[in-house]
Amino acid sequence: MQVLVLGGTVFLSRAVAAAALAAGHAVTCVSRGVSGAPPGGAEAVTADRSRPGALAAALHGRTFDAVVDVATMSAPWVRDALDALHGRFGHWTFVSSINAYADLSLRGGTVAQPTLAPLHDQPDQDLTNRDPDVYGAAKVASEQAVRERAGDRAHVVRGGLMCGHGDLYDRYGYWADRFARGGRVVVPDVPAQPMQLVDVDDLAAWIVACAADGTTGTHDGTGPRSTLDRVLAATAAAVGADDLELVRVPEPTLAEQGVGSWAGPRSLPLRLPEQLWGMVDRDVTTTLAAGLTPRPLADTARAALAWDRGLGAGRERRAGLTDAEERAVLQALG
Repeated sequence: MQVLVLGGTVFLSRAVAAAALAAGHAVTCVSRGVSGAPPGGAEAVTADRSRPGALAAALHGRTFDAVVDVATMSAPWVRDALDALHGRFGHWTFVSSINAYADLSLRGGTVAQPTLAPLHDQPDQDLTNRDPDVYGAAKVASEQAVRERAGDRAHVVRGGLMCGHGDLYDRYGYWADRFARGGRVVVPDVPAQPMQLVDVDDLAAWIVACAADGTTGTHDGTGPRSTLDRVLAATAAAVGADDLELVRVPEPTLAEQGVGSWAGPRSLPLRLPEQLWGMVDRDVTTTLAAGLTPRPLADTARAALAWDRGLGAGRERRAGLTDAEERAVLQALG
């Protein structure tokens, strides 16, 4: 196939380009050229999608068997890409998000559950950063555009928590690094919290295979249902140092110490308030039946650790506790 990846230089889009190359496809990646190069063997095309008409000019007259678009928060970008390639593509994959769902408290939800109202305009970046519903609403509008213009050639993948090589968000990588360093490690005492994740390379390989097979419709792009306890224990077993001790800290103590959830500074990543547990407790029966094949979590943990170490020791993280913050929590626990 001739595969076009809109992106191709960072995390999932780069993994998609690499997976397509590994499968023997010819790959073209379109990016602004500011986030690095695509994988070796891919053709690099430069275009700034924020400039109307730039993509059409860069790809003038070219035809592709499959297109994969991971546009994060801009329905106008998605519509522009569909218009730029009108009549010149076969299969179209749009990577949406589980944030598209209106009720993230619903556990065991499927792709049939209601989504947010669509946001068709370009959202304000600051507002998007503050309000996950803005991000989700922009994804819903993008999904609608893809279904309207690609019709029965459209595949919408609502991505979940992606982990492994290339992750820039530290939500899972924090744990791989912290367990590998050993000692007493603060972990949340939330035995009932569900958890789901997917290795980015598994998701990418599946997206490419679906494009080759002509898979359409909507799927949640995440792995089997588990719990945060089991995920952290399996990660610790895969990469943990010999002197590792997991110290369970109850929710009241974490709240008193100002420890946040999910992501961001001074947080215990992946921990969620109960009203958001539906984000990480999706019924992915149809996704697994469609061929998504998750690797053992231990492999993802080791890939995350290798990637994290490659970024350099002592760097400022986007999520997690600093050593000093962790010591303060342990002292408060007594």
